[in-house]
Amino acid sequence: MTEVKLHGFWYSPFTFRVVWTLNLKGIPYEHIEEDRFNKSPQLLQYNPVYKKTPVLVHDGKPICESMLIVEYIDEIWLQNSLLPADSYDRAQARFWVKYVDDMFSGIAAHFRSRSDEEREEAKEIIWERLGVVEDLCLGDERKFYGGDAINIVDIALGSFVKFIEVQEDMFDVKILQSERFPRLKLWFNNFKDVPIIKESTPSKEKLVALLKPLIEQILARK
Repeated sequence: MTEVKLHGFWYSPFTFRVVWTLNLKGIPYEHIEEDRFNKSPQLLQYNPVYKKTPVLVHDGKPICESMLIVEYIDEIWLQNSLLPADSYDRAQARFWVKYVDDMFSGIAAHFRSRSDEEREEAKEIIWERLGVVEDLCLGDERKFYGGDAINIVDIALGSFVKFIEVQEDMFDVKILQSERFPRLKLWFNNFKDVPIIKESTPSKEKLVALLKPLIEQILARK
C-alpha cells in the first residue's frame, strides 16, 4: 500500500491545490498540519531550500511546490487526468498555470497594504491581471478551462480566486465584480460548486476568522 502524506497549512491556497487534486483522484493521504511560526523538523528536512509548504511525501520521497506536486500526482495516478493529452494543449495549460502563479504577488501586496492608497493600487494590479484571464483564458462555452471537467488550470486559478473572495470580506472591497468579469465569475461559481471542491475547501467565514489576526501578526513582525 503506497503511503502519501501532505505537510501544509489548512488555510493556504497552495495547500488547497494539493488537497483538491488528491481528493479529485480519490487518493487516501495523511494531512500533517504545520505551524507557520514553528515548522516541524520533518518539513525543514523535506524542503531545506525554501522551508515552505506544501510538501507531498510519497513513500518517503518529498515533492515541493504546489503545482509541481499537482503534476506529479497526475503522472502517478492516472484517473481523472488534469493535464491535457495533446502536447500543444498541455503547453498552453502550463502557460496559464504560470500566469496565475505570477498573479499571487498582487494578492500578497493587497494583504500587506497598510493604507487605503496602497490597497487601491494593489487592487488595480489584480484587476489588470484578472482582465487578461477574463479575455484570453476562459472561453464562453466552457464550464471549466478543461471543458466539462476540472483540469490543472482550474486548480491553479481556483486557489487564487478563493483568496480574492476571502480578501473581499476581510477588507470590505469588491474585486471579483460580475459586471467587470462575467466569465470569471461564472467559472468560479461552477468551480466552487463541484461537490469535491466544496467539501475540501474551508468556508470563507472560517478563513477570514483565521487570516485576519494572522496577517496582523505577520505584519507586526516586519
